[in-house]
Amino acid sequence: MMGVLRQNGAARAVVLEVFKEQKTLAQLSSEFELHATQISEWKKQVISAMPGLFTEKKALISEDEREELTAALYQQIGQLKVELDFLKKRLRKNP
Repeated sequence: MMGVLRQNGAARAVVLEVFKEQKTLAQLSSEFELHATQISEWKKQVISAMPGLFTEKKALISEDEREELTAALYQQIGQLKVELDFLKKRLRKNP
């Protein structure tokens, strides 16, 4: 059982079982071959992260990184527009 847990994310599977509340901590420790302290720690981590799940979305990138990326994209758009206009003019001259 432990080999499967290590490959598929032991914490996720164990914490799901903890929240089902169908087995005791001792039973889960035995079943997943983990120490009860580890299971309790994972449960605490999930509980502490829960309020953030349903509140504001955290930015994946900082404001500076976003501005930098936006500037680079606008520059690329401008360059492509100039190239497109050039090719359109070229096509009109040489049909």
